[in-house]
Amino acid sequence: MTISELKPGTGSVNLDVEVVSIDAAREINKYGRKLRVANATIKDESGTITLVLWNEQIDLVKEGSKLKIENGYVNEWQGTPQLTLGKFGKMTVL
Repeated sequence: MTISELKPGTGSVNLDVEVVSIDAAREINKYGRKLRVANATIKDESGTITLVLWNEQIDLVKEGSKLKIENGYVNEWQGTPQLTLGKFGKMTVL
């Protein structure tokens, strides 16, 4: 699977990617819990997409990191597709 094939609603996404950039983490309050969230732009040979990072995931990744994404899924935020790991996805820094 490649980034160019991803569309909102795509599940079971497995990719090997490189981190192009990471936005500053921001704090949100969700269901009464304070969480940190940051968007990272990732790329493969076919294109780029936003990867949503939560809490400790943010600290594992930096520009240039190579990642293996397993069981991610694509949703849409403000009209833009984004890749997220959700509860069952896994991200490994290579």
